[in-house]
Amino acid sequence: MSSAAANPALEARTLRKSFGGLTATDNLSLEVAAGEIHAVIGPNGAGKTTFVNLLSGLMKPDAGDILLEGRDITRLSAPARVKQGLVRSFQITSIFRDFTVLENVMLSVQAGQGHSFRFWAPAAKDESLRGPARELLEKVGLGDRIDVVAGNLAHGEQRQLEIAISLATHPRLLLLDEPMAGMGPEESQGMIEFLKALKGEYTMLLIEHDMDAVFALADRITVLVYGKAIATGTPDEIRGDAAVRAAYLGDDSSEGAA
Repeated sequence: MSSAAANPALEARTLRKSFGGLTATDNLSLEVAAGEIHAVIGPNGAGKTTFVNLLSGLMKPDAGDILLEGRDITRLSAPARVKQGLVRSFQITSIFRDFTVLENVMLSVQAGQGHSFRFWAPAAKDESLRGPARELLEKVGLGDRIDVVAGNLAHGEQRQLEIAISLATHPRLLLLDEPMAGMGPEESQGMIEFLKALKGEYTMLLIEHDMDAVFALADRITVLVYGKAIATGTPDEIRGDAAVRAAYLGDDSSEGAA
């Protein structure tokens, strides 16, 4: 199997997390190389959601370490990890539905600059916020939707907006938690093309159940089964791995959130 770069963007070292007698994360180690899209897949109950919660700081591991570009972030809170550049987009879209598309991204730009939302009224006309927000919306393909109320966007557009909000924080690494969730085939294909356009510019860890998307996007894939990583490799290596096929890819049952 392929190995990550010598100085990984993200490194999980022997992470463990148990809930009572259930071990959800079992001595899990993983490296994400700078600039790559690294996908994490696995059947129901594999531990994907627990793993991403540990990485993002929503849960604390029982043992093990998490390093971002060599810095130990294991004990940092979720907001502190965002400030360090580890930014998560959620499986369920989280936007301000009553604000316009532009206002949503401006708020994130403002937060990234360390300003308080108390001064939002005058800030709403601040070109130092509007300019970067417009640029990000052009990048994600929403440049012609800036004045639309966010709640009126199509589902796929809301996911694009959420990623624009994430990009406004200047992430070092994006944790993408099922970005295709709830999308039809056309919207999914649009998201795949969108993420491909970001490839190389941002390091991404992708948690996704859509195997077409995973194999279209990922440079490397890690397969989880019962909280353990049973294989890591390129898409071709994963397709050809007998243990993976037996545990997951050869299983006709559909995968859900772990």
